[in-house]
Amino acid sequence: MIGVNTWVWVSPLTDETLAALAPRLAEWGFDVVELPVEQPGDWDPARAAALLPECGLGASVVLTMPPGRELVGASPQTVKETQDYLRHCVDVAVAVGAPAVSGPAYASVGRAWRMSPDERRTIYAELRENLEPVVSYAAEHGVRIGIEPLNRYETSVINTVEQALEALPEECGLALDTYHMNIEEKDPFGAIRLAGARIAHIQVCGNDRGAPGSDHFDWPAFAAAVRDVDYRGPLVIESFTADNRTIATAASIWRPLAPSQDALATEGLAFLRALMP
Repeated sequence: MIGVNTWVWVSPLTDETLAALAPRLAEWGFDVVELPVEQPGDWDPARAAALLPECGLGASVVLTMPPGRELVGASPQTVKETQDYLRHCVDVAVAVGAPAVSGPAYASVGRAWRMSPDERRTIYAELRENLEPVVSYAAEHGVRIGIEPLNRYETSVINTVEQALEALPEECGLALDTYHMNIEEKDPFGAIRLAGARIAHIQVCGNDRGAPGSDHFDWPAFAAAVRDVDYRGPLVIESFTADNRTIATAASIWRPLAPSQDALATEGLAFLRALMP
């Protein structure tokens, strides 16, 4: 299955933009549309749940961690509010039929600080404690939580699969993103194999956030690793538009990454179809 995140075109997602995008994505041949939950209420999960099957599309759900969403190094009230938000994301996933909720559910994106080995162990213990109620809630509702390692410029908490396996409760899944893996993993394909059955979700893009296949990443080696771990979920293209100032600044998109956002999506789709027939 091949999917694409609506961030390629718009942020935040709304009912109106989803209604316009979904038929186009289906016509181009995508199987899945990835739905970001930036703020509860931006879009109506019930409306999405009615729309997507009409278009023949499945759904995946991603969470966001702006400033103020924290599961570590924060006040009890902030942690509680973040847990409530994550449970809301699980409810959204149930509503739209998504099997997983994925993203960097540990600290706000852009928050980074130096940690001694002892401090890191303490932070990881705190993360396990604060994640467990959310992971349990998700399991009760048939949804997996996939925690995403991010690159060093976006977090200092979890950058690699090895760190994620150390930090996370055993029942918690991983979400892998080729963009971050290309920066942080000495062997991205070994990291995929190390994650193995823990993989709940995979996002893909070129090393510059452009279309997969338009870059230097070793995609045949990636495909072999994905097959080796028997991952059955979607490969979702995640990129961002330079036309939205807020999201472009947050994702450091300073120039167009393709002739158009539509071209980024459709060229990536064609490449992934050939890569993973």
